[in-house]
Formats: sequence, structure tokens, C-alpha cells
Amino acid sequence: MSESTGVSTIVVGVDGSESSILALRWAGALAPLFQASIRAVTCWQFQIAVGTFTPVLWNPDEEARKICAEALSQAFGDSTPVDVQMVISQGPPAKVLVEESRRARLVVVGSRGHGGFEGLLLGAVGAAVAEHAKCPVLIAHGSDLPPAFPEVAAGPSTIGSNQAGSAHAGS
Repeated sequence: MSESTGVSTIVVGVDGSESSILALRWAGALAPLFQASIRAVTCWQFQIAVGTFTPVLWNPDEEARKICAEALSQAFGDSTPVDVQMVISQGPPAKVLVEESRRARLVVVGSRGHGGFEGLLLGAVGAAVAEHAKCPVLIAHGSDLPPAFPEVAAGPSTIGSNQAGSAHAGS
């Protein structure tokens, strides 16, 4: 239960990757069962580089908001649940999600994000959140929800084609 409002929440890490879109779909399927709202959390942070500084016109909040909105659209189409809140936060994703977990009933993250090495089964953010979260964590793996969630599975087509259907989801 959320400490501040008494409302149950599911926190979802969203970076726009196929895996995070699947995580949103899992949250959408589980939210009614948990009687929970969804917090779609997208993080950004400045990358420090050695060398000369060139001013760049970049609005990281706006870019993160676009990434989150596009992911919600891909996950739910025109059927985005009404109780979804987009949260844009500056900071390392694992740290932000662990902090969010203090007030959540569940955290859902994809098994792999945009960074890192191809072929890893679990990304660094997912591993850190699974280890340090203050609530249960679901790692969304595969390309679709299992058939036990027909109302959500009937939404937009499968997210990726790199794995065979729903038999791999959540495994």
C-alpha cells in the first residue's frame, strides 16, 4: 500500500524498449487484480564527458515525457488505463525505482533495456531493482503476456519477434 495516500500502486520502469513496453502491459493486467494505480517512471540523467563543453539545446524532461507517452501508446493503444501516472525523474534508473518501491505494492521492470550487452538475460537496472527493492519485483521477460490475461493480451500485437510468444513471459 502506498504510505502517503493509502492507494495501492504498481511502479513500472519505462525506457521505451520493447521490454519496458511489455512491463507496462504486465502492470496493466495486474493493476485491476491488485486494485492498483500505475506509476510509469522514466528516468534521465546527464552524461558527463571529458573534453570541451558545447552547449546543447536539450530538454531532458520533455524527451523523457515523450518516451514514456510513446511507450504507453505502444503498450495500450487507445485503451490506456485511466489510473496511469507518468513520472519523469532525474537520476539513475535503479536508484529512482528502488526509492519508488518504498511506496509501491509491486515494481515491474523489463528484463532488458536499451543499454548494456546483447544476449544478457537480465539488465543491470532489473538486477539492481530486484536486489534492493522494498516490495516484490516482477521481471517481464519474453514478448507477450500469457493467455491467462486475455483482456490485455487482446491489445496491440506482440511487442517483439525475438522470442516465441507468451510461453516465455515472466520466465
